[in-house]
Amino acid sequence: MQEKELRTLIEEVREGTLPRRGFIQKMVGAGLTVPMASMLLMSAGIAQAQPAPAYKPTKRGGGGTLKTLWWQGATLLQPHFANGTKDQEGSRIFYEPLAVWDNDGNLVPILAAEIPSRENGGLSADGKSVTWKLKKGVTWHDGKPFSADDCVFTWQFVTDPATAAVTSGVYKDVKVEKIDSHTIKVSFSKPTPFWATAFCAAEGMIIPKHLFADYIGAKSREAPTNLKPVGTGPYKFVDFKPGDMVRGEINTNYHIPNRPYFDAIEMKGGGDATSAARAVLQTGEYDYAWNLQVEDEVLKRMEAGGKGRAQIVASGDIEFIQLNPTDPNTEVDGERSSIKTTHFAFTDPKVREAMALLADRQGIQEFVYGRTGVATGIFLNNPPRFKSPNNRFEFNVDKANAILDAAGWKKGSDGIREKGGKKMKFVFQTSINGIRQKEQAIIKQACQKAGIDLELKSVTASVFFSSDVANPDTYGKFYCDMQMYTTTMTQPDAERFMDQYRTSEVSSKANKWQGRNICRYRNPEYDKLYAMGEAELDPVKRAALFIQMNDLVIKDGYIVPLISRPRVRGSALKLVNPLTGWDLDFSQLHNWYRDA
Repeated sequence: MQEKELRTLIEEVREGTLPRRGFIQKMVGAGLTVPMASMLLMSAGIAQAQPAPAYKPTKRGGGGTLKTLWWQGATLLQPHFANGTKDQEGSRIFYEPLAVWDNDGNLVPILAAEIPSRENGGLSADGKSVTWKLKKGVTWHDGKPFSADDCVFTWQFVTDPATAAVTSGVYKDVKVEKIDSHTIKVSFSKPTPFWATAFCAAEGMIIPKHLFADYIGAKSREAPTNLKPVGTGPYKFVDFKPGDMVRGEINTNYHIPNRPYFDAIEMKGGGDATSAARAVLQTGEYDYAWNLQVEDEVLKRMEAGGKGRAQIVASGDIEFIQLNPTDPNTEVDGERSSIKTTHFAFTDPKVREAMALLADRQGIQEFVYGRTGVATGIFLNNPPRFKSPNNRFEFNVDKANAILDAAGWKKGSDGIREKGGKKMKFVFQTSINGIRQKEQAIIKQACQKAGIDLELKSVTASVFFSSDVANPDTYGKFYCDMQMYTTTMTQPDAERFMDQYRTSEVSSKANKWQGRNICRYRNPEYDKLYAMGEAELDPVKRAALFIQMNDLVIKDGYIVPLISRPRVRGSALKLVNPLTGWDLDFSQLHNWYRDA
């Protein structure tokens, strides 16, 4: 489909001669996802449909306790310090954003009264501002009223450099002002095609000014509310044991009628993905289990038990390996893996090229993931508009050996390659998980054949993904040569996903290792392309820029994509729980219920 034809169809939707559904069907036929088709209309300033979710309960409460398993237990409940999905999900039980993404790529209002559009005056024609009208009558869990002041304060809190918020990248280039008690205006320094970032989805949760005002900046980590949240969500805080259990009780003053259905919620942490799957699918002890990174054959056997089902939801999540461009063993100014150092091997592009050839992606897909993962050689896999056509990968040990030989990395008497007195011995870390240990073993076996010795390190998931600045084993510290994990795509747009390779987002001591660029990748050309993508209002040209970014980071070779992962969750057979591949699992927790 050519650009001219696409623009004609968009105008037909605007004029009412082509129904939204008809447009979306045409886009799906052309190879786009439903979310991407919806995003094209939103980028063009066309108000989106607001589908009402099917919800059967006719009263609030009465559903007992919702028991959920997160085998990576939450370690804090402050959404703007949440360095991993587990902490975002734990926070989301209590805190809410203005809007969330459903699985069709629609923005759904939560604390917003409506979704901004050109038609309702919420979106400016020049793409430089968005005006949000807030829902009235909402109260915080302590009874204080929610207002525009809380939104403005959240922006001030996050953008204070001394706060060192993980979400600062979303808010630092915007200005937020109060129009009246329930209206705010978000202004951008330049035309912004994807405006639904600040106050939206996983990074948009709003915190109460009256409880955090005394803890802005350097005192931010001292706020008692970091561990005892007071939000506007469907459940009120009861108890929290970091890494183990989060408990909430029904918010009887919740702002959406007849919700929530459950009287209480438990978010149990610890264990592993296999035991979590068993507890939902086979024994029925729990209602829901997150992130079932379990071999597909095992899942199928468990489903045969008849207590639960595996839910597979398309997403942009990617399992990949990072190669450290810095030295994890040399400390500079109080931090290892400092960008002031270089890695003895991975700064050699030929070594990086060889490492990509030693990843048996197809074998990992066929023998480990099955229906729950697709082998890939690119980082940005969804939505399809942003997917590079250059998705080529190869597993070739002989070719890797030849490349390393030519680059001067010679095998010693022990079979391990070395150059300049440095042996190819790398520490390769990931979280403890049955699938990940099998992936590690497959990579190690191939590396051995190429004269590379990998020391496999497995870290408890709740530690590996922790936001604890004092812990040396977190993935944000990256105190090893290589590491592997899945990064999640929390919106049907590439901008926030691809900021993981911006120089300004490098994880370091200066930002308390909260920067999103954990790999420490730096390339001025990438930064330039990203800046262009931020400002490009034409959705077709913008997609081309993000494809270039993907191709550049893959060509530079500091990451090795392995598996494009749909989200795999476990649910009790009678649990009705709307899920999305573009937001948090708990993004529509208020709509969860048990069907009679």
